[in-house]
Amino acid sequence: MTDRRDDDHPPLPVRVGTRLLVVAEDAVYVSIAVLLALSAVVVTVRSAGILLDRSTKSGPDVMVDVLDSLLLVFIFVELLYAVRTTLKERQIVAEPFLIAGILASIKEIIVLSVKAANDYVDKGPQFARAMVEVGLLGGLVVLLAGAAVLLRKKENEPSENSS
Repeated sequence: MTDRRDDDHPPLPVRVGTRLLVVAEDAVYVSIAVLLALSAVVVTVRSAGILLDRSTKSGPDVMVDVLDSLLLVFIFVELLYAVRTTLKERQIVAEPFLIAGILASIKEIIVLSVKAANDYVDKGPQFARAMVEVGLLGGLVVLLAGAAVLLRKKENEPSENSS
């Protein structure tokens, strides 16, 4: 008679340890989600405060600050979605993180473009450096979008084991 372990039913300490680790993992993900949600609320309220407080700055500077903050909220919300998807699927899903990267790059492109147009117009080297950065960020957006398309295409393919 051979000593055979039943792989369907691991020993009790393994089951308890696995369950404790799952609970700890969920607690970490939930705390990250709560912090992301709170950060999004704080940044939104701060943006409203900047917009309503006309004594701080005027003109395009206020709008750039508000736009910068609101785009940051979009990034927080996309990361919150990524955490929620990770909790639901029990695995890290890459697409929401790619979208968050695209949003972050677009945010920087918009903010840099407005600042370059307003602040660096008479300063050749600073303007040129800002435009190079905008170009690199644009390339990064294309690269991340291509990765997202390839990932989606791969997910839609039938698996090798299916007939």
